Amino acid sequence: MKILISNSSKLPIYEQIVNSIKEAIINGTLSPNEKLPSIRSLAKDLNISVITTKRAYDELERQGFIETVGGKGCYVSYYNKELVYEEKLKEIEEKLEDILNISRSIKLKKSDIKNMIDLLYEGE
Repeated sequence: MKILISNSSKLPIYEQIVNSIKEAIINGTLSPNEKLPSIRSLAKDLNISVITTKRAYDELERQGFIETVGGKGCYVSYYNKELVYEEKLKEIEEKLEDILNISRSIKLKKSDIKNMIDLLYEGE
């Protein structure tokens, strides 16, 4: 599993870890019931604090992406696809809010935004 930490990112390190692991789970790089690196091992590999790694794993468990088995470690959960879908919708909504704020600041019309979306969507 490859996790990249960016010092220039606005996100805290633990959130970068959470996002990387969630993305690996969602895209199938990590499979349900697959064992994750130990907290200490991951901290050592990333050259970060064990506390930071623990915080990331705790957040992933809180969100239902991983499970901790006492004395054995952390494993990828059989995640709920609806949960992932809702999370992605929330992410889209947040980004659209940013787009709308920028658009309003330059007084861009709603029809212009819709046209941009249509053009980008068709260009896939």
